[in-house]
Amino acid sequence: MTTFAASLAIPQFFKALAKPAFDIGPRLRAVIAIAATTMTLTVLYALFRGLAGLTPSHPNTGELAIIIHVATVLPAVPLGGFLLLAPKGTKAHKLLGKIWVALMITTAFSAIFIQTGGGFSFIHLFIPMTFWASYKLIATARRGDMKGHKKEILSLYLGALMIPGIVSMALPGRLMNVWLFW
Repeated sequence: MTTFAASLAIPQFFKALAKPAFDIGPRLRAVIAIAATTMTLTVLYALFRGLAGLTPSHPNTGELAIIIHVATVLPAVPLGGFLLLAPKGTKAHKLLGKIWVALMITTAFSAIFIQTGGGFSFIHLFIPMTFWASYKLIATARRGDMKGHKKEILSLYLGALMIPGIVSMALPGRLMNVWLFW
C-alpha cells in the first residue's frame, strides 16, 4: 500500500474499537464523502447569505416548521455522512446513529407542515419514505441484520436527505433556492 493510500485508511486504533460490521466500498465512500461535504457547505453558504440579509426576503423565513426543518436537517447531513464513513458497531456509532434518526424523523415530521400554495407538493413523497426507512433502519439493526441495515441507511441518507435537498435548492421560489441564487 502506498503512503498516500495508507493515510486514507481507517487508523488501527479505530479499527480495534469497532466490532466487525458492514462497510461500504471505496467508490461509494467517495460518493458519500463528496455528497456530504458538498451539501453541508452549500446549505451553510445559503444560510449565511439568508441570515446575513444578502438575499431578498422570503415569506416562509419565520415559519416555525421551516425553522425546525432547517435546524434538524443541517446537522443530519454531515452526521449521516460521518456515520457512513466511520467505523461501525462502536458505542459512539450507536449513540450518534440514534441522534441521526431522531433528526431525520423530526425533519420529516416538520416537513408535513411546510406547504407551498396551501397544499402538499411532490417533494412531500419523501416524508413517508423517511418514516418507513427509519423504522426499517432501527428494526434491521436490532435484529442484527447488517446487510439490511446498510441498505436502509443508504436509502435514507441518499434517497430521503440528498435528493430532496438538491430538489429544494433547484426549485425556484423555495427558501434554499432563494438564499442560494438570488
